[in-house]
Amino acid sequence: MNEKTTPTEKIKELRNLSCAGIMDCKKALADANGQLQKALEILQQKGLTSADKKTTRLAKEGLIECYLHTGGKLGAIIEINCETDFVAKQQKFQDLAKNIAMQIAACPAVKYIRTEDIPNEVINLEKNIESSKDDLNKKTEDIKEKIITNRTKKKLAELTLLNQAYIRDPSITVEELIKQHIAILGENIQIRRFQRFELGETQKHN
Repeated sequence: MNEKTTPTEKIKELRNLSCAGIMDCKKALADANGQLQKALEILQQKGLTSADKKTTRLAKEGLIECYLHTGGKLGAIIEINCETDFVAKQQKFQDLAKNIAMQIAACPAVKYIRTEDIPNEVINLEKNIESSKDDLNKKTEDIKEKIITNRTKKKLAELTLLNQAYIRDPSITVEELIKQHIAILGENIQIRRFQRFELGETQKHN
């Protein structure tokens, strides 16, 4: 199917699903031979590519969002930034903030936003813990080093918010969720800081 024969109904449906522009929807449907799902995947792939470019842009607007679990004994607060107040007022951006706040409340092991935020002393501690495990005793040094590196990498990922599987769709990470919204909303989106609260718990602020 080419652009001239693309049904208007499909363009509208694809636009509603993707929030992409009319011309982008027409081209995606043309490239997908009229297959709606394939066209949506094309738009998502292109959107995530452009989202990567937007992540370096300055984000100083946004909002502070909180989540309080039923019973009032568990909650989280997050500052999430975008580029303009216009996007900060969009329902999709506000829903994203709420969902990430809920994610934080559900992840007690998460202490940092990204791996780069983890202090060297924490990284070294995790390496030492993995190095001392008994199952490595009979491994050669090169194999042992690979195992330690992989296990440490996995442990550090467990401590970071962006690497978490999104609780509402475990097929994507929180980082991928944010990139999807960057593609949809057209602005850089960054998590600046967060804090998880559990009744009776003593904890340092991020």
